[in-house]
Amino acid sequence: MAPSRTSTTSSSTALISQRNQEDLARSKTLHGHTFNDNHHQDSFLSKLNKKDRDFQPAVVDKYLDNWKEDRPELESEEDKAQRQTAYKAVANSFYDLATDFYEYAWGTSFHFCRFHPREPFHQAIARHEHYLAANMGIQPHHRVLDIGCGVGGPAREIGHFTGAHITGLNNNDYQIARAKRYAISAGLDKRSDFIKGDFMNMPIDDNSYDACYAIEATVHASTLEGVYGEAYRILKPGGVFGCYEWVMTDKYDPTNPEHLRIVRGLEVGNGIAQMLTVKDCLKALETVGFTIEKNMDMGETDDKIKWYYPLQGDIRQANAFWDYLTVLRTTTAGRAATTYMVKTLESLGLVAPGSAKVSTILQTAADAVLEGALLGIFTPMYFFVARKPLTASQ
Repeated sequence: MAPSRTSTTSSSTALISQRNQEDLARSKTLHGHTFNDNHHQDSFLSKLNKKDRDFQPAVVDKYLDNWKEDRPELESEEDKAQRQTAYKAVANSFYDLATDFYEYAWGTSFHFCRFHPREPFHQAIARHEHYLAANMGIQPHHRVLDIGCGVGGPAREIGHFTGAHITGLNNNDYQIARAKRYAISAGLDKRSDFIKGDFMNMPIDDNSYDACYAIEATVHASTLEGVYGEAYRILKPGGVFGCYEWVMTDKYDPTNPEHLRIVRGLEVGNGIAQMLTVKDCLKALETVGFTIEKNMDMGETDDKIKWYYPLQGDIRQANAFWDYLTVLRTTTAGRAATTYMVKTLESLGLVAPGSAKVSTILQTAADAVLEGALLGIFTPMYFFVARKPLTASQ
């Protein structure tokens, strides 16, 4: 069962505060003027231009140092354990580097979804969020926690859809700043808030929320038992936890070198300490005390339009003008074109050094996602709804 939150010692509180201040200082240094809320509508290239030209290359190199071996089969258990211990810094650095690219190519909801014929991209993204909220039974009077909220796209959509108050928990200061500004623009600042915090050690009291959800976020945790245990702890008895989880499927073979190469691409390209499996996910939920009510791989369907079609680049599947732009930016050729463009501008001094390397990292990510999907060994949307028992004791 998840442990109860005891009173935090003054030394622990001071240490967390110090680390949070250091995170904020690093983020402000890296992003320069774009960290200011008033710059949230700057263009993609303008944001890259305003990054700190000395600091960004160092952040990129330090991030990549988390994977010391190119070949995963040569990696020591000590190296794996070290990366898991550093999960928070790995994810924080990744999103400091990747957020502007994500918004440029995908929008403000950083997740995949299923598609119906003639359904525009952003409508499908919203439906995917509505589906989660509806299956969780979120009501207008509920207090809801979004675990790993990104720049708040799902929090805004689910807030509009349900009328509930949504709190976004995020460890990345740049994304929090953007989420707050977007919430004001959407008229949701009175029904949402965003807090800094590690989802393995949430700065939240026991039994505080009616519901919580995570959309392709908890994959960044060092252990699923850790983050799921925190979700269990902060929920009221009877509270519900819904999730779309990144996992390797039962088709994944950890002794297959090709599968290992794809896993390495998923990890390096997405700031993930260690990819886990469906079995790991379900075991973790049961271990911390949840009752699993629904679970299924929403990526394993007979849909005519596959969830990964934007990465494949089948432009015939696009259903609206903006969909064509999304597909053109995210297909293999589009990703390569973005990297080439950024590399050219970097050589001309028009964007900060290190930008092209970030683009290359994200190319690796997309390639691994697509390869894993085509082989059926990976899904970004293992869906579950789990409930904390009414009789749960802390």
